[in-house]
Amino acid sequence: MQSAINWFELFVTDLDRATRFYESALGISMRREDFGGTPMAIFMPSAEGVGGALVKNGQKPGGGTLVYLNANGKLDAVLGRIAEAGGEVVLPKTDIGQPGFIATIKDTEGNTVGLHSER
Repeated sequence: MQSAINWFELFVTDLDRATRFYESALGISMRREDFGGTPMAIFMPSAEGVGGALVKNGQKPGGGTLVYLNANGKLDAVLGRIAEAGGEVVLPKTDIGQPGFIATIKDTEGNTVGLHSER
């Protein structure tokens, strides 16, 4: 069974400080990346687990976590239904290379939610 969540992001203002905190607190090593100009520190998933990242992209920490829901193989169809369901597409389908495609939406309550598809 696939997980409903594919990815998560925790927004930070000081990536070095936040990375040190999580590495120390969790006893892990995080991989640093610059993803399209956005600095990140990656929580590496196990073979079947869900990964995530600390992200420094200007969004204010403490406002919540960006969760990416599984839309594998149906991202276009899901995005096509967002407006009719009362939501808004914030970031249209975006190619992120080998991991596939992402999009972000705003739901009827004002929450921003990510969608991910491998194809």
